[in-house]
Amino acid sequence: MNMLFFVVFVLFSLLILRLGFVQIVNGEDAKRQIERTDDVTVSTSVPRGIIYDRNHTQVVSNEPQRAIMYTAPKKFDQKQTLETAEKLAQMIEKDTGSITHRDKVDFWLMKHPEEALAKVTEEELDSLESNEIYKLQRERVTDEELASLTDDELEVLAIYREMTSGYALDPQFIKNKDVTLEELAVVSEHLYMLPGVDTTMDWDRTYLYGDSLKTILGIVKPGLPAEKLDYYEARGYSRNDRVGVSYIEMQYEDVLRGQKEKTKNITRSGEVLEKELLQEGQRGKDLVLSMDMELQMEIDKIIEEELKASKEKPGTNLLDRAFVTVMDPHTGEILALSGKQYSLDEDTNEYTFKDFAAGNFTTAYVPGSAIKGATVLSGYMTGVIKPGSYLIDEPIVLPSTPTMSSWFNSSRKMNINDTYAIVRSSNSYMFKLAIAMGDGQYKPGQLIMDKIKSFNQMRYHFSQFGLGIRTGIDLPGEQIGYKGNIEEAVAGNALHFAIGQYDSYTTLQLAQYISTIANGGYRMEPHVVKEIREPGDGDGTLGPIVKEIQPKVLNRIDATDKEIEHVQNAMWGVFHNNSIGTGRAFDAEPYRKYRAAGKTGTAETYDQGKKVWNLTLVGYAPFENPEIAFSVVVPSAYLDGYNDTGINSLIGKRVLKAYFDLKAERANNNADSNEDDETSDNQEENNEN
Repeated sequence: MNMLFFVVFVLFSLLILRLGFVQIVNGEDAKRQIERTDDVTVSTSVPRGIIYDRNHTQVVSNEPQRAIMYTAPKKFDQKQTLETAEKLAQMIEKDTGSITHRDKVDFWLMKHPEEALAKVTEEELDSLESNEIYKLQRERVTDEELASLTDDELEVLAIYREMTSGYALDPQFIKNKDVTLEELAVVSEHLYMLPGVDTTMDWDRTYLYGDSLKTILGIVKPGLPAEKLDYYEARGYSRNDRVGVSYIEMQYEDVLRGQKEKTKNITRSGEVLEKELLQEGQRGKDLVLSMDMELQMEIDKIIEEELKASKEKPGTNLLDRAFVTVMDPHTGEILALSGKQYSLDEDTNEYTFKDFAAGNFTTAYVPGSAIKGATVLSGYMTGVIKPGSYLIDEPIVLPSTPTMSSWFNSSRKMNINDTYAIVRSSNSYMFKLAIAMGDGQYKPGQLIMDKIKSFNQMRYHFSQFGLGIRTGIDLPGEQIGYKGNIEEAVAGNALHFAIGQYDSYTTLQLAQYISTIANGGYRMEPHVVKEIREPGDGDGTLGPIVKEIQPKVLNRIDATDKEIEHVQNAMWGVFHNNSIGTGRAFDAEPYRKYRAAGKTGTAETYDQGKKVWNLTLVGYAPFENPEIAFSVVVPSAYLDGYNDTGINSLIGKRVLKAYFDLKAERANNNADSNEDDETSDNQEENNEN
């Protein structure tokens, strides 16, 4: 007993000595370790910048939304996180549509640890690494076991999935759409039992003009794109941040995103003790577009009405879309970019219109005669003709090839000049230019020419107008059109090129081409953003200008002023020569007063194995001092063998009328406003007297 007491005495003495050492020698260090806090800075997203049209009317804005948010602790606790998700599931409704098969498997294994362990043998436990064991367990979860997950459990999973989708101390939205006032109140009342959960306000993009221009404005999505994850994270984005993924929203992401709010989280043992605001957030800068939304909406309506009317005519089986680009030929500002697609809605089994404005620069079509102005100017620039030169318009007869001729002359020889060739749209004149640019010679049944030189000459000079190359528009995804293989082409294909029936071009390229002719030979860079501004004060007032997009000349074509004026006059004749002009419908009332000039186009091509005709139109107005240049493209307008629907000219005339009517209406409104102001001033002066 004495020995036992002695041993106990010694042990207690050692314990007391150890406790004394810890408390006296290491006590301060231990206390500091327990009380140690970590400072972690996190960033919170802010609303994106607002998008306005050129008249400062809001086009895209932000709509505030109630939201429930979760901030994960620095030290992850699976059990506590799951318990929080289960409590939260009883307070809110959470959509389960985003749950994947992998999510269900992982959740089932977490909820059934014993059954999960039974899915691997003891030999596998001893011989495999933990990650390999878990892989086997996932593979062995059956569909029947996954089907046992109840709707309530799936809702818990959907919440748990959001809570674990980001990094520690990185706020994640659990629900930020359709949060009811009741849900917000219940969660707010029980925050004490929901660690890491908070209620806040979020925002979403709202489009004030509905579907109009929707494809150009772009899409904003929550969550960083997987293929650009490193790129965005290196720039301070969180994984659940919204980001622009297409067109304007994507192109101007750095401008629209804004400055995040920065908060310092003070943590102890991984738990957040308090938050300190380091930097207030500022919503993104605003964009002012060059587009006129009133004009845009009117052109959208015109396209829809003309497409519907044309679809009632025979031979329009494949007609389903049309495009219009309107731009300022002197500045490159895009005033309207309209595209509509008429398609069958499989849900309602009815035909509906969808916005396809992006098709103006992402889809290309053979334009036909609309590009003959470029062909004639190419003839000038290569020196094969001069303004006023005459050539013989005659059928081109080649071996094993269908006879090629002008639409108005299938048999005889006509001596015509370049103006007549454009006004009446001579194919044969353009054929002769292509032959001359290839140092060729033609006689019935024989054609000798350097096809490669002819192609290269025309493509080089066409590119000066923006045909076949990028226009430079400030939007991603621009296409340059299809270029035929000139090595495999025959000499006759070079002749087809000269009349716009070989390479394909976008509607935007055609608008840049006619703008270059309209403004005297300068290829302007098109752009859809006019200004970048600081955020306004919230009452509709715009902030100061940060950057104004200036007109940019990309190049000047090699033609002389006299040569350009000669083609301009010919294009005037296309619209106003009542005997031979192919676009003389523009000389009728009320369109005559707009004093437009331009060129029509009809191109033979194939669609779904059937021969069809594309209809195009390019033009500008007024002739003396152009304010607008426009292009119209209607692919597969009618099947071969049916009558021309004329939809290109119908749309073009109405576009001109819409622009000038809107201009007149605004001028009258401004005059009335000035008159009211003057009357008010006079009344004040009389009152003072």
